[in-house]
Amino acid sequence: MNGKHIGALLGITLLVVGGLAACGKSSSQSSGQGQLAAKQTVNLSAKSEVTTLDVSKASDSTSLTMLYHTQEGLFRLGKNEKLINALATKTKVSKDGTRYVFNLRRNNKWNDGKPVTAHDFVYSWQRTVNPKTASEYAYLMAGVKNYKQIQSGKMKPSKLGVKALNNYRLEVTLSKPVAYFKLLLAFPTFFPQEQSVVEKEGSNYGHSGSATAYDGPFKMTKWTGTSQSWKLVKNSKFWDHKDITLKSLNFQVVSNASTGLNLFQKKSLDATTLDGTQVANLKNNPNLKTYVGGTTYYMQMNQKRIKALRNVKVRKALSLAIDKQQLAKRVLRDGSKAPLGFVSQNLTQNPKTKKDFAKDAYVKEGVTHNLPQAKKLMKAGLKASGTKQLNLTLMCDDTSVTKTVAQYIQAELQKMPNVKVSINTLPYKTRLSRSNSGNFDLVISSWGADFADPINFLSLMATGNTNNNGDFSDATYDALIKRSENQDANRPTARYNDLVKAEKRLMTQQGVVPLYQPATAELWNSKVKVYVWNPAGMSRGYQWMKVEK
Repeated sequence: MNGKHIGALLGITLLVVGGLAACGKSSSQSSGQGQLAAKQTVNLSAKSEVTTLDVSKASDSTSLTMLYHTQEGLFRLGKNEKLINALATKTKVSKDGTRYVFNLRRNNKWNDGKPVTAHDFVYSWQRTVNPKTASEYAYLMAGVKNYKQIQSGKMKPSKLGVKALNNYRLEVTLSKPVAYFKLLLAFPTFFPQEQSVVEKEGSNYGHSGSATAYDGPFKMTKWTGTSQSWKLVKNSKFWDHKDITLKSLNFQVVSNASTGLNLFQKKSLDATTLDGTQVANLKNNPNLKTYVGGTTYYMQMNQKRIKALRNVKVRKALSLAIDKQQLAKRVLRDGSKAPLGFVSQNLTQNPKTKKDFAKDAYVKEGVTHNLPQAKKLMKAGLKASGTKQLNLTLMCDDTSVTKTVAQYIQAELQKMPNVKVSINTLPYKTRLSRSNSGNFDLVISSWGADFADPINFLSLMATGNTNNNGDFSDATYDALIKRSENQDANRPTARYNDLVKAEKRLMTQQGVVPLYQPATAELWNSKVKVYVWNPAGMSRGYQWMKVEK
């Protein structure tokens, strides 16, 4: 998730910890000994309104999070990104990793009482990859057979590698093995759609609570398409409705941290996100919870535009000049952490040792602070590139946090002789457009993982990737990325080692400058129990929540 999609990690005021029972059953039977409150309603906030409940078209954080709780796919995410069977009861994968057959539950229904079948998945996926749909998340289906040909208009959507063997057996064929494919299936883009309702509503589909079909734990009400508040109510047609304790969740748009804290203190909200100043003031509050992982803020350096930035010594100097520990602890003050590398901590683990990927791939020189060394490298790098004075403009979003970070980086970089940095703050959409077109010297970017695998970060820096705005290019790095996605795609340990080597190569070449891992700090009503947070993809799971006395 780039800046546009990163809100899927940070946009909704609902981050969760706690456990789940296996096989998709609620943990309400096994977690916590408290007595249930008579009123099972939770009040939460979102930073923006819902734009659509159309599975094929949703791309913003609020809409995707609402879809995740009003729809049901093949899998859901439990604690620590553990896949839990949702509509899939059994999965068979071919030895070469290219053919999946899913046996589906026979007891899930749409809210109109019609059964959810394999045909609903086929219809949904074909609709999503159809170029006419213009789905922003269709790219997640790139591994499915014939995806590229369909997207380019050379094949019909009906040729996509998805097939209903019967009403309750779904077959998916991939063009090549995709190690993280099952993780993708817990993302709303892969959820089924009820064709009759989509066709009946036409262009109105997904634009109001009543013009949407639901097969998940909740249904949305009091939403007209532009509402600043809405309600999720328990869906009696959902296959696991007996294990859903909550009766309803009320949402309202709250974009300001001060407003959120005020509403929380008045008990109008059961949770609120805090800014850095609030965290500093409330750090000893027992209801404070902090979540870090799955997202990295980093600085891209335009090697195509600025000759000196093609020199690795200059790039390393820029990184060494910035004290990331100071940035996290003294500037942000909200629980954010200094990075170990480009791939965030708390995302994925070594398949054998269970060690955090970020620790396995750690390269100290890529993220440490050493101003004397930075000055030496900058002097040597400028001389080698024939540059006497390095005048750079640092581009960033016009949010208060990002502007503060930019000012700190400016001050740090200008501690080196012959380096001057100016700041250009822009509205998000303008900044993103200029980033994508390469119209910058330095830019503060961010990425939140769509799924818990290092490739979701590392593929960004491959030569030619649309998110590689700084035009970093390294043959060794590219070869490691390609190997992980081809020869070693079906060999977990070998693939993991490819990605570790790729991260180390990226850091030794200083392809980007990791800045910090953002934290989401929140106050929670202590009576609200059993919620699940994950660092990647659909990070919030609240269908298992309950309110205790």
